[in-house]
Amino acid sequence: MDLDDVIDLVAGRRTSAGHPIVVGISGYCGSGKSTLARSVAGALPGTVRIRGDDFLDPERSHRRSIDWDGVDRARLTSSVLEPHRAGRASTFQRFDWSVRALGPVEPLPTTDVVIVDLIGLFHPDAMPHIDVAVWCDVDLDTAARRGMARDRRLGRDHDRLWRDVWIPSERDFEARFAPRGGAVVFSAG
Repeated sequence: MDLDDVIDLVAGRRTSAGHPIVVGISGYCGSGKSTLARSVAGALPGTVRIRGDDFLDPERSHRRSIDWDGVDRARLTSSVLEPHRAGRASTFQRFDWSVRALGPVEPLPTTDVVIVDLIGLFHPDAMPHIDVAVWCDVDLDTAARRGMARDRRLGRDHDRLWRDVWIPSERDFEARFAPRGGAVVFSAG
């Protein structure tokens, strides 16, 4: 699929679902998830993007795990995914990276389409709450190179984390959950 195909898929599901929908965009670190999420949200008026980074635990996400334990899927599911799909009002808290704590409570935006882009999103705990799952298809080596370059441009020295934690965690998650298999594939080449 290309960008236009993804936009058409989301637009079609938006009109046929009969309830507010969740679009999950996942892929390896550095695969282009956020870029794709911004592009789809920008093309579909009224769509709201929820940043996956707001649901990471910085301590746990810097430790190797086989299921991306640093992703707070329970908080994401209970405060965003479930209430949004049910059309219920809810509140959530974004992780404030500047103070390394949860930020203030804010209302979940009212919309018919929420897009969440996040590593480790296509996990059995979250998948039942996702209407459209899109995998950003870039091989792990390419995604890691892109992510490391991005971090360096932002002044972050995460090379050790990439080598020792994030790349092995990506491999472990893929081996355990095969996240690409339950999604439509976006060619992020």
